[in-house]
Amino acid sequence: MAPQGYFTDDSMLRRVVGDRVTALSGQRALLVMAAHPVAFAGFFAHTGALDDPYARLERTATVMNAIAFGTRAQADRMTAHVRSMHRRVRGTLSAAAGPFPAGTPYRGDDPEHLLWILGALAESAMLVYAKYARTLSRDEKDELWRDYRVVGRLFGLRERDMPQDAAAFEAYMAERYASPELVVTPQARELAIDIVLRPPVPLHLRPVLELVNQITVGLLPPRVRDQYGFSWDPLRAVALHGGAEYVKRVVVPVLPERVRMLPLARAA
Repeated sequence: MAPQGYFTDDSMLRRVVGDRVTALSGQRALLVMAAHPVAFAGFFAHTGALDDPYARLERTATVMNAIAFGTRAQADRMTAHVRSMHRRVRGTLSAAAGPFPAGTPYRGDDPEHLLWILGALAESAMLVYAKYARTLSRDEKDELWRDYRVVGRLFGLRERDMPQDAAAFEAYMAERYASPELVVTPQARELAIDIVLRPPVPLHLRPVLELVNQITVGLLPPRVRDQYGFSWDPLRAVALHGGAEYVKRVVVPVLPERVRMLPLARAA
């Protein structure tokens, strides 16, 4: 009998993150994470991810790959290392950002900020999958969020730290997006330019990446998109909502490994 993992082939997490199109969710997740200035300071500026944001995406994808598809031993080993790294992240904001004054402390194992990181990953995967694979029923959303709660526990969150079901999770994300605490700092805006406008891809793939950029920018909440300084108009919206089969069959297979949320070897 093969070693048991936290999830099976029937689990919603495997079905969603194992789909080719979900590879497109990583850039959006990074931008959502970085929109909270305290989380940004802890998970990007403090850890050196500003120098190479795609390295952070690769590390996140590797850990998520182990959790979703590996054995429990593999997942436990990798997430224990992540928790150990988070415990060492300590610092204070160097400059005021929105309601947070300079000197506001942050730590990598803060449950509030860990939940924000988990929420960005989960919501981004849900949105991309629903748009380019298929619509999820309410029961499927509940099952998927239950799976993400398992991921959250592996990263150190407690049951009481996380919304109980998909509806509560959606309410949490909506409240966060409306909160004055979401402030895109100039440093985060520079990160967004590197992620969206200067991705690490060969020149001959740039036309394909333009569509990926439209997906990334179009799926951001309007308030967050505006703070990043990305423009949006009805023509771009049409491009975002069309061509699901083209995206799945043509765009995703040629994406470089560094801009995928998960390796395509795991695609269902």
